[in-house]
Amino acid sequence: MCIVLIAWRTCPGVSLVLAANRDEYHERPTRAAGFWEDAPAIYGGRDLQQGGSWLALDRSGRVAAVTNLREPGTARAGARSRGLLVGDYLRGELAPAEYLRRIAPRDYDGFNLLVGDHEGLWFMNSRRAEPVALAAGVYGISNGELDCPWPKVARGKAELERILSRRPGHDPESVTEMFSLLAERTLPADTELPDTGIGLEWERLLAPLFVQAGAYGTRSSTALFMHTGGGFGFYERTFDRQGNQAGATRQSITP
Repeated sequence: MCIVLIAWRTCPGVSLVLAANRDEYHERPTRAAGFWEDAPAIYGGRDLQQGGSWLALDRSGRVAAVTNLREPGTARAGARSRGLLVGDYLRGELAPAEYLRRIAPRDYDGFNLLVGDHEGLWFMNSRRAEPVALAAGVYGISNGELDCPWPKVARGKAELERILSRRPGHDPESVTEMFSLLAERTLPADTELPDTGIGLEWERLLAPLFVQAGAYGTRSSTALFMHTGGGFGFYERTFDRQGNQAGATRQSITP
């Protein structure tokens, strides 16, 4: 279960600021962020089990991210990997809204999908299956609806707004503060937790922004900046099952 925090068109000179954690089983084979060998214009992490990604972009200014929708008991044998939605968008040339309209949500288990370019940012989840154009503002995506009132989403959005109000743009200090936000392991009170059908123990384990639950947890944190004039700044940290940093990458990507 993941979180993606988004500031769209709220900072001068930066169209998109994105802070994200990818949560996954540690045994699932993964490649850290880099240019893809089979698609050299695409940059991002790679799921080596199914070939998809949770967050990636390309040199033309297109970006995509996906999270699971938490729907216990609904996983289907034979469903396509949700991570393929990211790569399919970036490999193609369809505008964001048109790409979303052509997706067949029934082919996948539940998902939240964010796709965009320099012209616009769009969201769709499989439950509603309706593309939504995002207006300028700050948003949070976890494993429920867009801006669902879960503590980690509310806290993450508020903190991202605070960071950008003090440092509205792309600089080393804002990157550091975003990683500090993504590393937060505060556990909300039980009365604040949602009831999503997974039981109280798992609700507690998944409630912090940074998840550490034994074999499952936060595998990587990403800070991404899309510049208004073109290009990206991409920063990633990876973690082991003890929650210790295992690696770091940073990449400036020009159009």
